[in-house]
Amino acid sequence: MKATEATATVRSGKVNWALFNPKTYATILYLLISLPLGIIYFTVAIIGIALSVGLTPVFIGIPLFFGVAKLLNGIVKFEQNMIRQILGLPTPPVSNPHNRQSEAGQNWLKRMIKDFDGALFIRNLLLVLLRFVTGIVFFIIMITAISLGLGLIALPVVHIILMNEMQLDILENSLFSYFHIDWTYNQQYMLYVGAGLVLFWVALRVVNGLMQVQRRIMYVDEPYQQPSVPMETTVQPQYYDYPEDPSTQAMIQPAYREL
Repeated sequence: MKATEATATVRSGKVNWALFNPKTYATILYLLISLPLGIIYFTVAIIGIALSVGLTPVFIGIPLFFGVAKLLNGIVKFEQNMIRQILGLPTPPVSNPHNRQSEAGQNWLKRMIKDFDGALFIRNLLLVLLRFVTGIVFFIIMITAISLGLGLIALPVVHIILMNEMQLDILENSLFSYFHIDWTYNQQYMLYVGAGLVLFWVALRVVNGLMQVQRRIMYVDEPYQQPSVPMETTVQPQYYDYPEDPSTQAMIQPAYREL
């Protein structure tokens, strides 16, 4: 039952009615800042690993390496939490609680070494590098798709302004003239605005699709898919009081008297 509820909750992150959903415009903002954030993540990861490897002979690189590993883990968790906040996903349950009281007296370097996981470090490093690539690609796709839709919607306004201010007719040699279609400007305006609205709606769907791809790349659903540990329940014997049969009680009493 809990697994079914968790799956339904995770599926609720999918965006429907893209045009009037605030998640869509939050996704646009996320993809806009993804480009500078991806560059910052990539720069921090490359410089941190290069410095830790270069300073290893003087023993400064060893704690710096574990610090970079901790930083990369924090970057990945920050990106995952940001995607969860945008899509409205719940906070994942804590999977591996640590006993902080026993670690309180340990040295910070020992705690870093104890918490270090090589496979997790490699995965986080690859995710940060992939985040840099997807930040650039998704930014270009989103800007191109939205610009096409908004450009067609704003075309009538731009044409009217250029005609009144500069006497420049940008629709004089339009596509309709090549096919000898004599449409008035108002008819062309309606067609361009209609096509722009359709392209803008498609662009919003593309933006939501890019967010779902980013969601899978960053392993956002991984905590929800982990099997929950079943709780051990101790079955206690239950005793029931049955009514005694008078005939059976009469047979038992003489036997006790003989003993």
